[in-house]
Amino acid sequence: MITKGDKNKARLKRHLRVRKKINGTVARPRLSVYRSSKHIYAQLIDDVAGVTIASASTLDKELAEKVNNGGNVESAKLVGELIAKRAKDKGHESVVFDRGGYLYHGRIQALADAAREAGLQF
Repeated sequence: MITKGDKNKARLKRHLRVRKKINGTVARPRLSVYRSSKHIYAQLIDDVAGVTIASASTLDKELAEKVNNGGNVESAKLVGELIAKRAKDKGHESVVFDRGGYLYHGRIQALADAAREAGLQF
């Protein structure tokens, strides 16, 4: 039987394998996604300087009244739109997508599609 701890270990292994190849720069920051059972988080990261440029999550005050359940596809879309808006405000239009070892499906895909529709390129 596969337990939740085993699934997370496998995800972390995939994440580290992908992180060897993906690197965010000033010109193209890394859009990193973390998903929990109740919320979803997105960050724009410059790995060269080790700085988080912008972040968005279902816990943000801007989304608090719109999101009643942070663990669904609709809330992931809202977070994708918000991170794209914040990235464009900071002057970033092109990013490298880091799915964090999660399958590109469901909430991860919804966040990425919403960010693309809002103007981010990756």
